[in-house]
Amino acid sequence: MANVMKKVDVVVVGFGWTGSIMAKELTEAGLSVVALERGPMRDTYPDGAYPQVIDELTYNIRKKLFQDLSKSTVTLRHSAGETAVPYRQLAAFLPGTGTGGAGLHWSGVHFRVDPIELHLRSHYEQRYGKSFIPDGMTIQDFGVSYEELEPFFDKAEKVFGTSGTAWSIKGQVVGKDKGGNPFAADRSDNFPLPAQMRTYSAQLFSNASEAVGYHPYDLPSANTSGPYTNPYGAQMGPCNFCGYCSGYACYMYSKASPNVNIWPALRQEPKFELRANANVLRVNLSDDKKLATGVTYVDAQGNQIEQPADIVILAAFQFHNVHLLLLSGIGKPYNPITNEGVIGRNFAYQNETSIKAFFDKDVHTNAFIGAGGAGVAVDDFNADNFDHGPYGFVGGSPFWVNQAGTKPISGLPTPPGTPAWGSKWKSAVADAYTHHLSMNAHGAHQSYRVNYLDLDPNYKDIYGQPLLRMTFNWQENDIKMSQFMHQRMEKIAQAMNPKLISGSAKKPGEKFDSTVYQTTHLNGGAIMGEDPHTSAINRYLQSWDVHNVFVPGASAFPQGLGYNPTGLVAALTYWSAKAIREQYLKNPGPLVQA
Repeated sequence: MANVMKKVDVVVVGFGWTGSIMAKELTEAGLSVVALERGPMRDTYPDGAYPQVIDELTYNIRKKLFQDLSKSTVTLRHSAGETAVPYRQLAAFLPGTGTGGAGLHWSGVHFRVDPIELHLRSHYEQRYGKSFIPDGMTIQDFGVSYEELEPFFDKAEKVFGTSGTAWSIKGQVVGKDKGGNPFAADRSDNFPLPAQMRTYSAQLFSNASEAVGYHPYDLPSANTSGPYTNPYGAQMGPCNFCGYCSGYACYMYSKASPNVNIWPALRQEPKFELRANANVLRVNLSDDKKLATGVTYVDAQGNQIEQPADIVILAAFQFHNVHLLLLSGIGKPYNPITNEGVIGRNFAYQNETSIKAFFDKDVHTNAFIGAGGAGVAVDDFNADNFDHGPYGFVGGSPFWVNQAGTKPISGLPTPPGTPAWGSKWKSAVADAYTHHLSMNAHGAHQSYRVNYLDLDPNYKDIYGQPLLRMTFNWQENDIKMSQFMHQRMEKIAQAMNPKLISGSAKKPGEKFDSTVYQTTHLNGGAIMGEDPHTSAINRYLQSWDVHNVFVPGASAFPQGLGYNPTGLVAALTYWSAKAIREQYLKNPGPLVQA
C-alpha cells in the first residue's frame, strides 16, 4: 500500500532543464509544485567544487553524473527480428541523473532551430516532391513555427546567459564580418553576451572555411564570455576555458545549468518542493483513463509514495518520458508493422561524422584548453541551405570545431596505425596532443518506421518493471548523408594544410555501434504534431489522450535536428508553460481539438 501525500497543483517528473523551467513558470502562476528527481541532490557545491571536480577518473571514466545502468537501463537491437540485450556500459549516449539531469553535465552549445526543420516534411514535399522522401521515412512537421517560438528562444537565452553573435535583429543585419551566421533566422534581440573568444583551432577552421567558400560563424554558447546576472537574479562568472565542461559540473558558475540559472530562484518559492531519490514508476489515471490523478514513486528507503496532483508534467530524459507513458498506459503504443499507434514512434538520434587533423610541431592548437560551447561553425550544408535534389538524401548538417578540452586519459589522439600501447604509442601521443584538432559534421537524423521504442518482454529494472527497448539502426539515407558531409568537411581540413587527416564517413551497410560515443541527443517517441493518429502530444506538448499530462523535452521532436536540441527544448517548454498559465488554468481541457 502506497503512502499518500498531500495533493498539490502540479507534480513535475524530472528536474533537468524542462522540469526546472516548468516548475519556475508554474510557481510564478501561483501553483503549488512538487518536483521528483530520480537521482541524488547535486549542485555546483559540493559536486562542482574545485579541484575535485576536474577529476577525469571520477567523472569521465566512472561517469559520476550519469545514469546508473545497474538499476535501470534500456535494451538495444538493430531490427525487429533480433532479441534486444541490455545497454550495460555507458558509451553511445550518456543520460544524466540527479538534480539538473543532463543539464548539469551538458557541453553548453546553445542553438535555436533552423525554421525549415520545424516543418520539414511539408518543406521537402513542396520543394522536391513527395517521392523524394524515401519509403519508410516518417518525418513530420512539429506543428509550431519559428515565429511563434522566437520570443521563447529569446527568453531562454537570457535565462541561460548565452554568448553569441547575432546576424540580424528585427530585420537589420548587424553581424556581417563580425562572426554572425548568415543562414540564421532573424532575432528580436541580441544575445545576452558577446561570443566567446576563439581558440586557435577554431580560428584555423574559420580561415580554412572561408578559403573554400563557406561562411564561418561563432557558435552560440551557454558558457559565459563575461559576468552575467539572469532575469531570475542568478549570477554567473566568466568562463576560464578550463577544458572540463561536458560530463562535469562547472566550478566557475560559467556554464548554464538548472542548478546555476533556475534553482536559486526556485529555492525562494514557498510553493515549490524538490524531492530527490524519488523514482517515478507510473502516472496514475482515473477509472476512465482520461485524467491523471498524480504519480506513484519509490523513495530512497524503498517506500512506495503516491503524490496526487491536478497537472502532471513528464519532464524526464527523452526515453524516460516514453517509458513512463508506456508503463502508464497513456496513448496507444506504436506498432511498426501496421504503422499505427504513437508512443514509441519516430525514435531518432544524431548522424555524425568526424575528422582529425594532425599538424607539425610548429602548429600549437593547445587542445587541453576549451569550453563546451566555444567554437566556429559553418551552416552551408545544414537544414536545406543547399539543393538536395542531385544528391538523393534528406537532412543537413552544420560543421564545426568545438574545442571543449582534450582530456589526459580519454582524449589522447594518435594517427592511424599507431600501436595501442608501448613506446611508439607514447611517442605518438607526445607528437599529437598539442598539435591536432577535431571537427564534426553534426548531422540531423531522420525518423523511420523501423526505428522505434517499446517495452522489452524479457528484461526488467530493479522495480520489476519492463525495460524500454530500442530498435534502431542506420538507414540508407543516413549513409548517403554521412558520405556527402564528410567529403565537404574534408575540404576544410585539407585547406588547413595538415600533415595527416584521419576519419571516415559511414559505409554502406554499417550498423549502429552502441560502444562508441556519438551524442546524447536522442529524439522522438512521444512526438508533437497536429494529428492525434500520428503524434502523442499536441502543439502545446499536451497529451491528446489525457489532457492534464504535458510532456516537454526532445521526446517531442518528430525527427532529429542538425543543431543541438537544448535550445529548442527550452523554447518549447516556455511555450508550453505559457499555454498552461494563460489557457489551460482558465479552462482545463484539450488546448487543441482533435
